[in-house]
Amino acid sequence: MGGVRALNHRIALIGNPNSGKSSLFNHLTGLRQKTGNFPGVTVERRSGVLRLPDGTSSLRLVDFPGTYSLYPTSLDERVVFDVLSHPGCEDYPDLVIYVADALRLDQHLLLLSQIRDLGLPVVLALNLVDAALESGVQYDSSSLARSLGIPVISVNGRTGDGTGLLLQQIEQFYAMSWTHPSQAAPFTLEDGLASMVREIRQICPWVKYDFQALILAHHTDELTYLQPDEIRQIHEARDRFAFHPLKTQVREIMERFRSIDRIVREAKVPLEGVERSRLTARVDAIATHRIWGPIIFCVFLLFIFQAVFSWSTLPMEWIEQIFSVLGGAVKYALGAGWLSSLLADGVVAGLGGVLVFIPQIVLLFLLVAILEESGYMARAVYLFDRLLNKVGLNGRSIVALVSGTACAIPAIMSTRTITNRKERLITILVTPLISCSARLPVYALLVGLMVPAGRVFGLISYQALTFMGLYVLGAASAMLGAWIFKRILKTEEPGYLLMELPDYQVPHWRNVAYTVWSKVASFVREAGKIIVMISIALWFLATYSLPGRMAEAEAQALSNAATEQLDKVETEALVASSRLESSFAGMLGKALEPVIRPLGFDWKIGIALVTSFAAREVFVGTMATIYSIGSVDDDLGIRQKMAAELNPATGRKTYSLPMALSLVLFYVFAMQCMSTMAVVKKETGTWKWPLIQLAFMSGLAYLVSLVVYQGLTALGY
Repeated sequence: MGGVRALNHRIALIGNPNSGKSSLFNHLTGLRQKTGNFPGVTVERRSGVLRLPDGTSSLRLVDFPGTYSLYPTSLDERVVFDVLSHPGCEDYPDLVIYVADALRLDQHLLLLSQIRDLGLPVVLALNLVDAALESGVQYDSSSLARSLGIPVISVNGRTGDGTGLLLQQIEQFYAMSWTHPSQAAPFTLEDGLASMVREIRQICPWVKYDFQALILAHHTDELTYLQPDEIRQIHEARDRFAFHPLKTQVREIMERFRSIDRIVREAKVPLEGVERSRLTARVDAIATHRIWGPIIFCVFLLFIFQAVFSWSTLPMEWIEQIFSVLGGAVKYALGAGWLSSLLADGVVAGLGGVLVFIPQIVLLFLLVAILEESGYMARAVYLFDRLLNKVGLNGRSIVALVSGTACAIPAIMSTRTITNRKERLITILVTPLISCSARLPVYALLVGLMVPAGRVFGLISYQALTFMGLYVLGAASAMLGAWIFKRILKTEEPGYLLMELPDYQVPHWRNVAYTVWSKVASFVREAGKIIVMISIALWFLATYSLPGRMAEAEAQALSNAATEQLDKVETEALVASSRLESSFAGMLGKALEPVIRPLGFDWKIGIALVTSFAAREVFVGTMATIYSIGSVDDDLGIRQKMAAELNPATGRKTYSLPMALSLVLFYVFAMQCMSTMAVVKKETGTWKWPLIQLAFMSGLAYLVSLVVYQGLTALGY
């Protein structure tokens, strides 16, 4: 086992979608995992360190995307095929841990049989055995192991039961180098196919198994690792033996399923018990009903947004107080000076302005993760498939659209499961219209300013309803945008949805906690880096100006204060505001003001619009920094400072209903995220589509804000 310590051994974790593979991965690796991309492609790869029972040996475990067979129909499935069909690639495994759902064993063994025919060592991790037992079905592991010719270990991906035995089996593999027969549910080659396969193995000497040669014949033109001469010779062999890929594929799958059905029937031990799937069917009769289904979905959404607003109030107040005390402590410890101002008014104020909304972000991720773990999100995919098809999307698009409530970047990457190219492109283009967690701080800040406290029927707050309305508006605009793009791109090719609906289950709280922790930590880490950098740059721009300009502005402010007979506090506030307005940041905001004034925005918001293009949540950090530098009251948080600000021209609140609504709608529609543009370019392979996306979203945001502000102002609001 000495060589294992170097982490140069690779184990692949493979299985069908919804087999419980990712939960098992979390148990096997714990927090010793990282995310990256497979070499040469943009498909996400999760890998982690797997420690064996001897306590000193570690291996690299790679969690592959879920797939149904080695005939890929999406980018995710193609990754599995490309790796397993090419022994020389970086991620080619020594061993495959194949995860199959015991409730659907007859369906999940197809891919296993194909992997076995590639000559790869496999351990079958039979998942959800307890759920199968509740359904009245039990499997004889010894019978399965004999028929399949591989070790079979019963595990529970939700609780971690059986992982110890699985690790022992892996340790035994590396210690003893056990071998196995090359086929599990064999596919018999006809004479013509057998001859073609033999010829392909001569063309590609590194091909050791017949089935490996057969799938090379199926996907000759799609495999980048084949040499031009190899491709030409394989094509000649295909033509010579009249190879028909689709006909061969259908015959192979049917023959495999006949063999699999026999294996499963022999291993099944019927039991008396409650048919759990019947309970799932009864619930689905309501949850996926064409009328009640959408209503239930909307109720869940309303509950989520009510919880986000109502349950987060107290922890948000605590965080505000913590950062207020921290800023004061910094100023007290360092005294007056540029360093004290930089740390307190720049970094602390900027971070505090965003991190105060973490309780709301945690609640949003928590409730969405519970819906995913329970199996409900798969129903949402099925429920909206028909509607999404009408606007040019696919049922799988709902995964990207729902994921977009967390972040558009992984949501756009998740579109790789969409088989139709144009449906995938349309989904990519409209996903940023879904309100993400980065918009949440902006929404929470502005909704709190423009919507009064109060409840409908004493239950649902006005702010929660408004919050949900913003998310619904984003989703509706995504649907409309998809419908428009469908006609522009002329996508008349019908899409299809193939997926399994897992049984409902009680969420596994460890997985939920890990999901929430990883997403919130990612938000804090990524947002924190950007906010610190921008806060430092913004502090400099807001603190300094051209030589003599700030002194002149301060003198003018003191003169005006004397003329108007202002007291000391009012004078200090006027001086701070004048210095900020004459700074480099103020000059930038003033330059933008003529363009954004028709929307009701002033020069301060102009600065925030520029900085928040790095990331939407930076808007709040920018406003916190600006108001911290331009204010003498350090005891108030950003929400209180903005709520108290008055428009010097009208004497009314700066953040009136027309202005606040115009601003929040601008952020509903605007493309205010460079990272999203970068990932769109990466997924589409060109800057054409992200630039089109930027143009139509920015234009839409400006137009909507203009109409709303001017319309409400004309009505006297």
